[in-house]
Order: sequence, then structure tokens, then C-alpha cells
Amino acid sequence: MEQQISAPARVQAALTAAGVDARIEEFPSSTRTAAEAAATVGTSVGQIVKSLVFLAGGSPVMALVSGSNRLDTQRLAELSGAAIGKADADAVRQATGYSIGGVPPIGFPTPIPTFIDRDLLQYDVVWAAAGTPRHVFPIAPQELVRVTGGTVADLKT
Repeated sequence: MEQQISAPARVQAALTAAGVDARIEEFPSSTRTAAEAAATVGTSVGQIVKSLVFLAGGSPVMALVSGSNRLDTQRLAELSGAAIGKADADAVRQATGYSIGGVPPIGFPTPIPTFIDRDLLQYDVVWAAAGTPRHVFPIAPQELVRVTGGTVADLKT
């Protein structure tokens, strides 16, 4: 029987392939929400990257948003060029290969158009999910832009 590679190992492999020397950290408590992640990691909520998957005209798009901001879905629609709809848990897993609460910004079966909250760029380091609700990794915001191929934009309401 073939053994499945763990979600954090898949994220680590994607980071390594992208040339990012980041350490994935596992915590005993949840990092599912931005507030939980900030408290667990010991950083500000603004430094937490929320990976939000939506459907733009039926195709997945990713918004990487500062934990202290609410996403402006109208702006995301303008940027993506299509009407925005919610992606349910099945759609998120199908598009990314990960479950809600642990979706990383990279490491998907196929590339997903990505938009990055400009507010994340004010920090030296931000923290993103690494495949589960207990795994995260630090990354410089400019590296996040590079490895995702994301478009930086004003995304907050």
C-alpha cells in the first residue's frame, strides 16, 4: 500500500521547490483562525495570512488577507474579472488539496490565481497555514508574493 504524504510535508516540499528556507512549526493548540494563530505563535493578528478560497465565475481564486482585515469581495470580483461566490469545503479541498482551517498559500495540484492584501507587506514576517489547523510557517511578505505569483492589491473593506 502506498503511504500518503502528510499535508505539512506537501507544504514543505512546495516551499523547498520554490527556494524558500522556511521551517514549518506545529503547535499543540489550534491556529485555525487568525486570532488563534496570533495567540499561539505570539505575534499580531495582522501578521497572520488568511488563505481564503472563492469561486470566480466557477473557477477557484485565492485571496491572501491580513488577519486583521475583512476581505472586500467586490474588489476581488473586479480583480478576478468574474462574479465571486463562496467555495464550500469540498470545492476548497478539490482546488487546493487541503481542508479549510489549514489551507496554505502554495502547494496546490494546479496553480490558483492569487491576490495578496497589500497590508501584509508592512511586516518583516507573516505567518501562513501549512496544511493543518496546527501547522504554520513564517515567510517574508515579498517572498510570499514571489512564490505565489500573486497580485498585490488593496483587498480590505
